[in-house]
Amino acid sequence: MASHDAHTARSAGLFASPGTSSFSEFLGAYAPDLMPGARPLPEGVTAGDEIPHGTTIVAVTFPGGVVMAGDRRATAGNMIAQRDVEKVFRADEFSAIAVAGTAGLGMELVRLFQVELEHYEKREGRTLSVEGKANRLASMVRGNLAMAMQGLAVVPLFAGYDEVRNQGRIFSYDPAGGRYEERDFHAIGSGSVFARGSVKKLFRADLSAEDAALVCVQGLYDAADDDSATGGPDLARGIFPVVAVVTADGYRRLGEDEVGAVARAVVEGRYDAPGGPTAPLR
Repeated sequence: MASHDAHTARSAGLFASPGTSSFSEFLGAYAPDLMPGARPLPEGVTAGDEIPHGTTIVAVTFPGGVVMAGDRRATAGNMIAQRDVEKVFRADEFSAIAVAGTAGLGMELVRLFQVELEHYEKREGRTLSVEGKANRLASMVRGNLAMAMQGLAVVPLFAGYDEVRNQGRIFSYDPAGGRYEERDFHAIGSGSVFARGSVKKLFRADLSAEDAALVCVQGLYDAADDDSATGGPDLARGIFPVVAVVTADGYRRLGEDEVGAVARAVVEGRYDAPGGPTAPLR
């Protein structure tokens, strides 16, 4: 009863005050135990191999926008926990977010971030700038630091269309909430080293949106080629990467038929050149 009274008194004060435009700050004050990073691990559960983890995400800019793509595999130790998990999501009309790391916490972070942006827009009557969104996400990642220290890290990748600069922008994070703006392209997750190397050779400043999507899928294929935790295009099951494009027209997730056509072209090309397309030597 005492805790109920205290809870009721606290909520009355919070709801009666003008409040904050940050939903995560409000939730942290009203019900801190509901914050993703504040939850205790279930009894008997350790941050070990039995918890599914999501892996590789790639983002590539092109004139007028940015493309983000993620593979579909989640692993638990040496087992494939899920073949068709989704890791790339719409954050708001002009931005996308993807997560690598602990899958369950990552999904909660994405949902909270989506509500955070919607809450701000309703309270302020305008959207945050791209940098403002990136900073809000950094503070939310920082809130998961305690879980990250227990081995349950969540590392997002954020990309958005900057209406002022008329260009796509990419932001990466570390588990402590450090925020870094990336130039041209970036990759996160266990296969990121291989994906980034692949994209580095294929990136051109004058890519079209279609070519940027192709570069992303090539990068994911190369990551899957060398990293067992990254899933490649599964033509037999019809499971393809999730690919999203963000431009002045907003967020758009490519349809299964569109991504399937790109994935099939990449796989067929590998029959002739298993290492993928080569970059000019000079």
